[in-house]
Amino acid sequence: MIRLNLALQGGGAHGAFTWGVLDVLLQDPDIEIAAISGTSAGALNGAALKAGFLQGGAEAARENLDWLWTKMGATKAPGFADWMGAFGPAFLARALEHSMPFMMADWASRLMSPYAYGPFFSHPLKPIADEFHYDSVCAAQGPKLFVCATNVRTGKARVFQGADINTDVILASACLPTLFQAVEIKDTRTGQTDAYWDGGFTSNPALWPLYDKDLPEDLLIVNINPLERQELPRTPQQIQSRMNEISFNASLMGELRAIAFVQRMLKDGAVAPGSMKDVKVHMVADDALMNELNAVTKMVPVPQILAALKSAGQRAARDFLAKHKADLGQKSTVDLAALYGSHHGSQPR
Repeated sequence: MIRLNLALQGGGAHGAFTWGVLDVLLQDPDIEIAAISGTSAGALNGAALKAGFLQGGAEAARENLDWLWTKMGATKAPGFADWMGAFGPAFLARALEHSMPFMMADWASRLMSPYAYGPFFSHPLKPIADEFHYDSVCAAQGPKLFVCATNVRTGKARVFQGADINTDVILASACLPTLFQAVEIKDTRTGQTDAYWDGGFTSNPALWPLYDKDLPEDLLIVNINPLERQELPRTPQQIQSRMNEISFNASLMGELRAIAFVQRMLKDGAVAPGSMKDVKVHMVADDALMNELNAVTKMVPVPQILAALKSAGQRAARDFLAKHKADLGQKSTVDLAALYGSHHGSQPR
């Protein structure tokens, strides 16, 4: 049995890519998911997977993920995919970006605070988050689940786990401050109430909870925020989107640098073997597809795009397993120095 830790990025509706990846991993009898760290959509995917798994194993976990994304906007209506298939994801993404309703909503979000709605504000994900079976989500059995959010007061990441996870925590992890009011959560240990924003600002997702000695060394990151974009962003929407991608990837890059540093010390004999965890890093991504999409497709769950993202996630997971399944438990399949180095491949000093 191959035991894996999963790190699931946030990215709104683009989390349907992760849905596809998880669907394939859950069908592999050789893979056991030991722990999940998730932010925003990654937290939703992680909670749905764990709740389903504890209720009926891998197949129930797959069904629960299908339920989640059906609620998010996916559809199985006969003929719908064929009809919408005439319009590729890239065409739909551009059409949405330049549509009058989105441009007006985007303009309003820059001028109006979500607090302008006062007591009438309601987080759109709340009805979905309320339906999770938290007795299973918070259980000690099954994969460990870590949910990441950002403390507005301190600017620090907070990782919730076990009995601390509830509807408010899931909503906090997915709380974009320009769209949603901050989610207030009371700390059961200190009694202090703090407001939280999206975990992507400080941990997208947090890797450090997965370094526990009882967890496996293999870490599979499902990346849905493209690390690189070849085209220069020019419109206000494109510039804002790329700024968010860079900032939401920054914390992940920092943690990967730390892993690479430990790997070098272990390789050079600077630290004794076993004194620090030798994390083996793997990644599943489809930057080509994500470069065709944009900030609008993160916020507007178009059924055809959700279907395309799921299919892309399934393909990427199958390709990863075909190429690297034998490497799991043996070595990293990500060249960390190349991943976070400069254009010329040099490492930061």
